[in-house]
Amino acid sequence: MSLESPVLAIDPLLDDPRTRILVCCGSGGVGKTTTAAALGVRAAERGRKAVVLTIDPARRLAQSMGLTELDNTPRKVNGVDESAGGELHAMMLDMKRTFDEVVLQHSDPERARAILENPFYQSLSAGFAGTQEYMAMEKLGQLRALDAWDLIIVDTPPSRSALDFLDAPKRLGSFLDGRFIRLLMAPAKVGGRAGVKFLNMGMSMMTGTLSKVVGGQLLRDVQTFVAAMDSMFGGFRKRADATYKLLQANGTAFLVVAAPERDALREAAYFVERLAAEDMPLAGLVLNRVHRSGAERLTAERALAAAEALEEEDDVASEEGLEESPTPLPSGEFDESAENLQKVGIVDQPDGKVGLRTNSPESESQDTNTHDAHRLAAGLLRLHAERMQLVARERRTRDRFVSVHPEVPMVDVAALPGDVHDLAGLREIGERLAQGQPTAA
Repeated sequence: MSLESPVLAIDPLLDDPRTRILVCCGSGGVGKTTTAAALGVRAAERGRKAVVLTIDPARRLAQSMGLTELDNTPRKVNGVDESAGGELHAMMLDMKRTFDEVVLQHSDPERARAILENPFYQSLSAGFAGTQEYMAMEKLGQLRALDAWDLIIVDTPPSRSALDFLDAPKRLGSFLDGRFIRLLMAPAKVGGRAGVKFLNMGMSMMTGTLSKVVGGQLLRDVQTFVAAMDSMFGGFRKRADATYKLLQANGTAFLVVAAPERDALREAAYFVERLAAEDMPLAGLVLNRVHRSGAERLTAERALAAAEALEEEDDVASEEGLEESPTPLPSGEFDESAENLQKVGIVDQPDGKVGLRTNSPESESQDTNTHDAHRLAAGLLRLHAERMQLVARERRTRDRFVSVHPEVPMVDVAALPGDVHDLAGLREIGERLAQGQPTAA
């Protein structure tokens, strides 16, 4: 008996005009991007003007939404049924271009050029830890400010930890507006050799031999970058705080996406607790790739027992067949009991041809067919047993999550036989999201 949880009603969530932002989050490889895209298609075909902000989708999924190349601008997705008055746009986050847009928007042309050409900025915008998560939030703020869509669906970046998504705005804002930056700004304010000396002392206090490792050129690039960005640091902090409040506001809903695996659900539980601690609205949990069986009354134990019985029956039949096989006679001799081989002429045998029929070609063919049928049935029974064992293992894993968080609404999405690579596949996922029920046996 599986534990029950409240049902996550997807369609009412999508249809509610007060729902303006849906954030799909969770650990990597659990289907966040596919879930976000499927929600976008379903929302649009139910009348919402939706945009999906996706992060590094699989190539097939990107092509299914008309996104053949990286594009930081929302593009309309063709093939969506707009008869209900909705439409769907989609975009893939270009982290560096988003950072460039922030610089261009919040600084004058000369300062912007100095920042964009700075080597340290180029490294920072392309690969600084947390930059992708921060820029996803920057893009979310930009889309919300445009007010061109009544529903924004965000696919969070594939991070080692789902918590990176929540921490990134504060972390990058603190970096650009914190003690490290003030230390780097000090030489420019002090000036001359005293400034250089102060810089070297400060860096030595923090990292010891950092200047020897990275060299003086990098430190000069960092100092030039900091001087150019000085007027923008407060803006980073302000926008990070504004984005954080946007995530907490009414109209935002978080969907935690997981798979019925121990590590994924452990991460999901941790994220649920973090959302509650941060007062962020959790809509529920989407449990992807759930395995089921159409013959659940046949348990794994009964299936294995039946398979073993069939295999034992075949083994016994094979042994009996070997025992009843006639022994070959020496060359030139014959079995005098064989029919019609008596010296005196044709003689009927006492048992007629019954004994001979048991070894006829037709009989041997029938035995072979029976053996093949038993072997096939036993193999199918063992496959069913493996499926039922997988189903039971997934239910136990799910039950552990429900026992800790019984209040979290949940929807189970049955596993598809293949990858999703077109709008039809996304519609199928949307149907399963809307119709799925928490598994209970």
